[in-house]
Amino acid sequence: MAKAAVVEKVLVPVLAARDAVHFPSLINTLNVVREPSVRAIRKSMEADRRVLVLSQRDMGQEDPRVEDLYKTGTLSEALQALPMPDTSLRVVLKGLKRARATRLISKTGTFWAEIEEIEETESDDLNVEAVMRACVDSFGRVVGLNKQIPPEAMASVVHVESAGRLADAIAHHLPLRPSEKQALLEQVHSKVRLERVFELLKREEQILDLDVDIRKRVERELGDGQREFYLREQLKIIQTELQHREQRLGETDEYREKIDACAMPEAAHDRAIAELRRLDRTPASSPEGMVLRNYLDCMVELPWNSVTEDQLDVASAKQLLDDQHFGLDKVKTRILDYLAVRQLKGSMRGPILCFVGPPGVGKTSIANSIAEAMGRKFVKLALGGVRDEAEIRGHRRTYVGSMPGRIVQGLRQCGSRNPVIVLDEIDKLGADYQGDPTSALLEALDPQQNDRFSDHYIEAPFDLSEVMFVATANLLENIPAALRDRMEVIHFPSYTDEERLQIAKAFLVPRTIEDHGLQGSQLEFPEKALKEIIRDYTREAGVRDLGRAIAAVSRKAARLVAEGSKKKLVIDEIRLAEFLGQPRYRRQSRHDEDSVGAATGLVVSEYGGDVISIEVSLMEPHGPKPELSLTGNLGDVMKESAMAAVTFVRANSEALNIGRTFKFDVHVHVPQGSIPKDGPSAGVTIGVALASAASGRAVRRDVAMTGEVTLRGKVLPVGGIRDKVLAAHRAGMKLVIIPAENATELEDVPASVLAELEVHLVADLFKAIEISLLGDGRSKQVAYGHDPYKS
Repeated sequence: MAKAAVVEKVLVPVLAARDAVHFPSLINTLNVVREPSVRAIRKSMEADRRVLVLSQRDMGQEDPRVEDLYKTGTLSEALQALPMPDTSLRVVLKGLKRARATRLISKTGTFWAEIEEIEETESDDLNVEAVMRACVDSFGRVVGLNKQIPPEAMASVVHVESAGRLADAIAHHLPLRPSEKQALLEQVHSKVRLERVFELLKREEQILDLDVDIRKRVERELGDGQREFYLREQLKIIQTELQHREQRLGETDEYREKIDACAMPEAAHDRAIAELRRLDRTPASSPEGMVLRNYLDCMVELPWNSVTEDQLDVASAKQLLDDQHFGLDKVKTRILDYLAVRQLKGSMRGPILCFVGPPGVGKTSIANSIAEAMGRKFVKLALGGVRDEAEIRGHRRTYVGSMPGRIVQGLRQCGSRNPVIVLDEIDKLGADYQGDPTSALLEALDPQQNDRFSDHYIEAPFDLSEVMFVATANLLENIPAALRDRMEVIHFPSYTDEERLQIAKAFLVPRTIEDHGLQGSQLEFPEKALKEIIRDYTREAGVRDLGRAIAAVSRKAARLVAEGSKKKLVIDEIRLAEFLGQPRYRRQSRHDEDSVGAATGLVVSEYGGDVISIEVSLMEPHGPKPELSLTGNLGDVMKESAMAAVTFVRANSEALNIGRTFKFDVHVHVPQGSIPKDGPSAGVTIGVALASAASGRAVRRDVAMTGEVTLRGKVLPVGGIRDKVLAAHRAGMKLVIIPAENATELEDVPASVLAELEVHLVADLFKAIEISLLGDGRSKQVAYGHDPYKS
């Protein structure tokens, strides 16, 4: 008998096993619950994954000590360690070799061992081969008799060629006492171990044979009473199964009744019935059954034939819209026209409107008022940042967690087939590798197609022709042309100061006072105070900042009332400075005096219209050719407009009474350089300022202008005329110069504003210069202190 050879000594973590004995070359799965064992597994996973598995001498001991563990065990590799919800680990171990713990210690709550690996002795004589065959035959019989041993255990031992591995594999599956398995583990001679396993197999065969005989005798001795008991138990099981079946039949009948009651179109009805048949064939516990139930719930909850009756009283609708919104006459007129046609005709496809305007002008809120005026349900779909096409069309049901698109979900929630659906921020839809949601909207927003809108989830056409779609956007340019073509665009202009004042007096102030628990007898906003808030504390196209400023004042007033103040608080300039701080904005106004080389232009932005000053200075050329300098944070389009204006003035110097050949360096500057500026509408202003600087004639301080200029001096139309004229009026101007082709847009300007302005329509720059410049000769002023004609 050869002695075991010592290969190496290392320090490895120890896993104390109390429920089994592990053998080499076998894979075991176990739940590791005790904290020392969990730490041992984690230590092994952090290192080389090796762990020594030692069995306890007393399998029932909960917290073993060093002396409670056997010294011989199996050196194993931790293949996998999965954390469980109860903080335990589910570990898969592969036995590597037998090993002996030469030194066993407990450190930081974990067992560690110095080990020496044990080499086994193998024998390959004919006696060993005979015993191996006998063991395989005997094990096959044991597997057939013992139902606790899985049948695949036989397959794991049939092809084993090593006597030691065969003995270990059979011992692993046999129902032996732990001490017997430990003795087999400690036996390093494969022949001796195999012979011992054969003896244990024969003993197990005898036990199983006796068990079979006992069962047969007991079964023969069972009387009629016992048989009746078994039959009654079987009857209970059969009745339980029948009840489950009846429940499934009841669920199917319930779905069928709901489907018939929905009055679906034929295609949708056939699809729902087909899915119902699939549900009837699906096991109750199958995940597919839940998917089918969710689909059928969606189908029966959709408003296939449920509509709300429209309130077609045009006068009442007009009164409601006027009560809730100030101005916005174009929008109100369009809605009232639609109601009038519905009142006369009885049915009509829902309009598809697109409200375009700056933030805060009431696009979304008036859509809600439209729904209220018509007596329809209101659904809002926030589309800002949406990038996935499935958000619009829905997910296909092949995906886990699939659901309908937002349009179908909104219809399902409101329970009506003809609501007002607001597609909020439609200009902020994105697109990426998941699809283009703007393209998915083309079908929904096409009046010729949306009566058969197809959602990927419901897989049946749905009629959207009676839905009133209202899209909102800030910038029309960001909406694709194909989608823009399907909508009726209504522009929302920015509010004038007078309109903001009226909105504040009629809506914002009463609502804010009520929201803050105050009464009109405790807080008063005079008209002068509201004008100061509008002028000095807000700069916007809508009224959101105005509402926040009024709310801030109301909070301060509420605090004074809560602290015991009984006096009515009247807001004045001092109180505004106390509650809101110093004025945040200072609007541009006209020049104090007529100036040479400085003209007032009109601009428009998302905050509405405003006035800017454009300055031009001429200097003796520093090089062989005159140069043009442009400053003030100008964009490319505005720079090109300046170049065109300079070229025109140079080319027409004699016609402009400049008197000499125009050969000077030109510097054009637009103040407030931190603000980016762009657009073609400054061409007329730059041309007038340049003509003033070149001729020495001053520009009238009460004139403001806008328009694009060509190289031949033609004045082309520009946008934002309404806001620009209002800005000129607000700045105290008396004359306004606009392109002649923009004459029709003056209809949008309030008559009260036009009555206080003198508007000149010009077709060329000569006319604008003639109106703007004073005198026929050179003024006593020059372009900012430098006279280019002085010798």
